[in-house]
Amino acid sequence: MKTLDEAEVGIFCYISQFPGFSGVLKQRYSDFIVNEVDLEGNVVHLTNLEAPSEIAEEKKTKMSDQLNKSYDTELESFKSLTGDADADCLKAFVNQISSGVKDGLSPIVLSPSSDKSHRTAVHNFFKEHFTFLVTDTVDGPDTSSKCIRVWFNAGGNNGRGRNFRKRKDRGDKPYDNRGSDNWPDHLGKFLRFHLYKENKDTQEALGLIGKMLGVQPRSFGFAGTKDKRAVSTQRVTVFKQRASKLASLNERLFGIKVGDFCHVKEGLLLGQLYGNRFTVTLRSIVADSADTIKASADALGKHGFINYFGLQRFGSGSVPTHLVGATLLRGEWRRAVEMLLDPREGDILLYVSMCTGDNKDSIQKVREYYKESNDIDGTLKQLPRHLVAERAILQCLKKCPGNYLQALKSIPRTLRMMYVHSYQSYLWNHAASTRVQKYGIDQVVLGDLVNCKGELREKVAATIHNSECEDDSCNDMNECSQLDEICETVFPEEISNSVKAIGEDDLVAGNYTIEDVILPMPGQVSVPDDINLTESVHSVKEFSITSMTGGYRRVFQKPMAFEWKLLTYTDADIPLVETDLEIIAKSRTSSVVRKEYPTDGSEEVKRPFNCTNQQESPDKNSSSSSTYNSKAEDGDREVEVPQKPTVGFSNAEEAKTALQLSFTLPSSCYATMAIRELLKTSTSVAFHKTLNQ
Repeated sequence: MKTLDEAEVGIFCYISQFPGFSGVLKQRYSDFIVNEVDLEGNVVHLTNLEAPSEIAEEKKTKMSDQLNKSYDTELESFKSLTGDADADCLKAFVNQISSGVKDGLSPIVLSPSSDKSHRTAVHNFFKEHFTFLVTDTVDGPDTSSKCIRVWFNAGGNNGRGRNFRKRKDRGDKPYDNRGSDNWPDHLGKFLRFHLYKENKDTQEALGLIGKMLGVQPRSFGFAGTKDKRAVSTQRVTVFKQRASKLASLNERLFGIKVGDFCHVKEGLLLGQLYGNRFTVTLRSIVADSADTIKASADALGKHGFINYFGLQRFGSGSVPTHLVGATLLRGEWRRAVEMLLDPREGDILLYVSMCTGDNKDSIQKVREYYKESNDIDGTLKQLPRHLVAERAILQCLKKCPGNYLQALKSIPRTLRMMYVHSYQSYLWNHAASTRVQKYGIDQVVLGDLVNCKGELREKVAATIHNSECEDDSCNDMNECSQLDEICETVFPEEISNSVKAIGEDDLVAGNYTIEDVILPMPGQVSVPDDINLTESVHSVKEFSITSMTGGYRRVFQKPMAFEWKLLTYTDADIPLVETDLEIIAKSRTSSVVRKEYPTDGSEEVKRPFNCTNQQESPDKNSSSSSTYNSKAEDGDREVEVPQKPTVGFSNAEEAKTALQLSFTLPSSCYATMAIRELLKTSTSVAFHKTLNQ
């Protein structure tokens, strides 16, 4: 399988002139740890798996108080709203409930009404005054009328069936079926928790949790997805769920844990984060000397890296997403469909359901079957459900043969926009390389774009493409789990207006530095693929680059709170840094079995979960440096680094060197591009797999 090369997507340049060195990225998923950083700058950690004291007793007491109180005043108001008959019926119903008759209690049906606004007022009346009752709407005695039905509900379904809530008339505030019907007024409707996951993407983890809770994926909110091949912790919200219920899932969840629960009033939305804190361990370091590593690491901390969109942005399949995007922008609808459906190299083996039973086959063969037979029904039976785009296209072509544009529009919007956004990133990378190649990295030049000095400067840096994440891979396996990462960012008008071109006065005054330089997305640059950035060749707005949301992106990015240290180790199967879960486990002196998956896909390794037996103290066995100090601190031991041409591992007992980096990046940035600046080698998964062989 041919893998995408960085030069193919405009990634050419470096900042430092150091020669780089060899190191393996993500040899184990625990070598890449990501902790979300919220808008207040707090690093999100998993610290507690227990649910806080619940309000179950409080809830019971509150319900008891509700049932024992007098509702004479409310019933009088209800009488004026609906009439004597309905008021008497409701009074008898409430008295039955207060007397303890609840089990098997049938609902009451109020008088028919053809006035929707009146029915809305009745629904709202119950929401405000009778919170232990719920209402829905049923058909009346004739086609022009509806009746309101009233149920007693203490939190369960009361045998009403799964479609009970699917009613048309919900009033001004639609009934939300994502959580408990009876929710305490004083408790925030969203449960916020910290999601810890190992070697799983965010959507996969939340899909599993949602299935166990019995809620839809839309019930969850999060600021951004995290890397799959990593250990990550992030904040998540879920609508109307109890902490105790989520905490109880921990015993059944593998590679996923939830904790640090609290209730909040609002759910999380995409982009509501500052960035991510990375702890990256590069293994099997081979360099000319330890001085090369130290100088390179210090240079990364002091000068940063070129803020390219990483390879993950362009997919890991044999058909890069930016090429599909270019085809869409040219209006070549049939060609775009063919690129998505045709056989391609690198489709992984899966179990797919064939007409003759379950056979081990490949997606490649399913694609070949469609190419040869044009049998849509037969292809859909074989095509895995995670191939969202392909299935959507085929289902549309079945209904509308030959309508390729409509087939493309049938792909979920965020997924289909991934392709054109990928091309947008491709343009930006080329523009950034052109800027560096022409004018260098030392100073601003006449005409450079910058954000005006003032409060907006940092605001722009924090908001540009803040729906991005490090692992926005777009390969077939992950397309449906990465939809949120390519959502468009709306740029406030005042931010766009704050951008200016460097003038002579600015150069003389020295108002701006190279760190201030930004480039537009997409930039007005000369690019291949016959794409005109000033006009569209077709009238389909969403596939027109002139209609896409623009913005600005910082060209040079410095890692924040940057730290590094060299470690020695002998066992490649042992993690060299403690995860949040390991820290919790150590404090609880528990013994758990963790699984890890080597990069080469070989059989998993099981090991006892005891951090104290996994690594030596860094103080005894490492040399370290802060961002601005290239020398190891006094008392640290020098680490002997294997020198070229030594490559790989000679045996299991040989002492090896690892470089561990910790830094924070805004959510628009890719940690892999920081690693590229350091190593001066490709960041592709395929390349690092070869280093591990």
